Amino acid sequence: MKRNGKFFGMTLAVVIFFIAAAGNRAQQIPLGHATGFNSDIYFEPPDDAKVKMKLSGTEAAPLPGGLLDVKQLRVEYFSTNGSTVMVAVAPRCTFAPLGATADSPGHMELRSGDGKFFVEGDGFRFVWQQEATSLSFSNHVHTVMLNGLLKP
Repeated sequence: MKRNGKFFGMTLAVVIFFIAAAGNRAQQIPLGHATGFNSDIYFEPPDDAKVKMKLSGTEAAPLPGGLLDVKQLRVEYFSTNGSTVMVAVAPRCTFAPLGATADSPGHMELRSGDGKFFVEGDGFRFVWQQEATSLSFSNHVHTVMLNGLLKP
């Protein structure tokens, strides 16, 4: 019993410290809503100091189940030399950080870094895993490939 009492006492002290520290801040951060949402994913070693993918949005608000409602989603993929491989944008989506997915019934546009490939559609699901990344559209899909993209 004594051990549990010490653990409870230490936990209580830490909680009180953070409450006091939060009370002394000049500017309070609103609970549950963030502006300027950013999340970076890095390459595997030996390039683990380089950003592979950057997700950002103008706002993010929590949803049930650990999900986030993200406004003005922007997903950027980079090569190991830092050049942009592709950029995808959507006005709004549901982002699942633990499931590594973003989906929406709304619109999304994706453009290659060199501008030779463009696809847009309504209703999308974007999944990124270590092994593979996929993007699925369900409606009104429009694709443009410029001449020279698919060279033999």
